[in-house]
Amino acid sequence: MRRLRTAVRSLVLGVLALLLCSTAPQAAPAPGAQGPGAGAGAGAADGRSWPLAPRPPVLRAWRPPPAPWAAGHRGVDLGAPPGSPVRAAAPGTVSFTGTIAGRGVVAVELPGTGSPPLRTTYEPVRATVHEGDHVPAGAVVGVLEAGPSHCGATPCLHWGLRRGDAYLDPLTLLPPWMLRRPPSRLLPLTDGHPGTATGFGPGFGFAQ
Repeated sequence: MRRLRTAVRSLVLGVLALLLCSTAPQAAPAPGAQGPGAGAGAGAADGRSWPLAPRPPVLRAWRPPPAPWAAGHRGVDLGAPPGSPVRAAAPGTVSFTGTIAGRGVVAVELPGTGSPPLRTTYEPVRATVHEGDHVPAGAVVGVLEAGPSHCGATPCLHWGLRRGDAYLDPLTLLPPWMLRRPPSRLLPLTDGHPGTATGFGPGFGFAQ
């Protein structure tokens, strides 16, 4: 009888242990381990990155010329103050660092993108990398120079994308979710006098 009780007790304890293991809460994932681009380099997601951080305004979009010799805008102009770190939009190998028409230029060739491969360009930039360096998306490749600027008096980064001699829209490198604008937020708008406000509703206006 004692042996039977011992066996029954061992069986009950074993069943309880199995139940506890099956219902125990799972460990929560580490912060930042979820969502697009988890584990990517600084500023990068899905192997892509805006060339400037935080996300810059697009001052002028890509406008392909009707013919190779005609006028157009063969890239995208991004607003940023001089001295801003410039980042690789996609992983690749630095294929050129130097000066073209008085402006510092960095070019990065993107492997696995066909023949000839895609190549991103950034100007005016003082390079902090060297030809042959491999850079992941989001890696700093240089610093935005004060001028001469592609945008005239307005400082900007001219970001280009080429396949051979053909110019392409660099924004096509970024996934759609990176191109979407963040939701609008309500912010208090004041006219500079304490206790007064302007805008929609009780002292609030819209901001991006």
